[in-house]
Amino acid sequence: MFPAPPPRTPLTDGLGRRISYLRISVTDRCDLRCRYCMAERMQFLPKNQVLTLEEIALLADLFIARGITRIRLTGGEPLVRRDISDLVRRIGRHLGNGLDELTLTTNGTRLADHAATLVDAGVRRINVSLDSRDPARFAHVTRGGDIATVLHGIRTARDAGLAIKINMVALKGVNEDEILPMLHWCDAEGLDLTLIETMPLGDTGEDRTDHYLPLTQVAAAIDAAHPLTPVPDRTGGPARYHRVDGLRARLGLITPLTQNFCADCNRIRMTCEGKIFMCLGHEDHVDFKAALRDGGLDAVEPLIDRALRLKPARHDFRIGAGETGPATRRHMSVTGG
Repeated sequence: MFPAPPPRTPLTDGLGRRISYLRISVTDRCDLRCRYCMAERMQFLPKNQVLTLEEIALLADLFIARGITRIRLTGGEPLVRRDISDLVRRIGRHLGNGLDELTLTTNGTRLADHAATLVDAGVRRINVSLDSRDPARFAHVTRGGDIATVLHGIRTARDAGLAIKINMVALKGVNEDEILPMLHWCDAEGLDLTLIETMPLGDTGEDRTDHYLPLTQVAAAIDAAHPLTPVPDRTGGPARYHRVDGLRARLGLITPLTQNFCADCNRIRMTCEGKIFMCLGHEDHVDFKAALRDGGLDAVEPLIDRALRLKPARHDFRIGAGETGPATRRHMSVTGG
C-alpha cells in the first residue's frame, strides 16, 4: 500500500541516547486480568481505532529502515490478535537484513498453538509472564487464569526450540514466598528468570503500595542462598543480569523504582492504535495513525524525529506514602510493559 523509504541516519534522542529497540503492542485485549496490570472490567478499543496488521507491518518496516534493530511484540496478550502469525512472518522477513532480533512477550495461555509458527518466522526467544505456579494463587492474581494451560504452553514452546525467560512481578504478601522456588523451577526446566518491581500504571482497583516489594530486598534474600554475581549480558531491555551460584538459570532484575535505569534507555513503544510513547512513565506521545492513513509513510517519517525530541530523561515512578495515584492513566496492557 505504501512504499518503504530508503534507510536513514540511526535514531538518536535529544539526550544522545541511541534508540534501537521498538516494542509494539498489537492489541490492548487480553484473556487474563492480572491485578497489577488491568482493572477487572476493562473497556477496550473499538476495532476501527486499532491499527490493521498491515499498518503495523508498514510502520515496523519504516522503523527498521530508520535503524531499529530489535522489535518485541506485546499486548495486552499478542497471541489473542487474529492472524498474528501473519504479522510475525512479515516482520520476521527483516531478520538478517536490518533487524537483529524479533521477540514476543506472552502470558502463555495460547502459546502451545503458536510456538511452531513463531520458530518458523525466526523468533528464537520469548518472555512468558508468570507470577505464581500455585493454581489457586495464579487464578487469584490473574482473576481466573488456568495455570495448567500456561505450563503446557511453556513446555511446548521449549520443546519447539524457543529460549524462554519467565517474567515474575514481585508482589509483597502475594508471591514473595514463591520467588526462590520459581528460580529453582526455572533452573530445572532450562529457563531464565527476571523479577520485576510493580509499576504504578493505570487504575487497577488495587493498592500497589500494599504489594510493592523492592528487589534490593529480594536480591539480598536470594544472594544469601545462592551468591549472585553481576554479568554484562544484555538482551536489549532494562534487565540487569546475574549469575546464580550453583544454578544454570540466569537471574534478571528490572528495578524502575529502587535502581533507575533510564540513563541508557534505548526503547520506544507503539500502541495498537499507533501512538508512540517515548517513556512508559509519561503520557507524552505522538499519534502516527492519522498521518499514516491520510498521507502514508512519507507523512509519518517526520513524526519519528518529533517523538525522539519528546523523550524525557527519566520516568517519574513513585510508590509509597503520600502518592495519590498512578504515574499515568494508561494501564500497563496499553503499552505492553
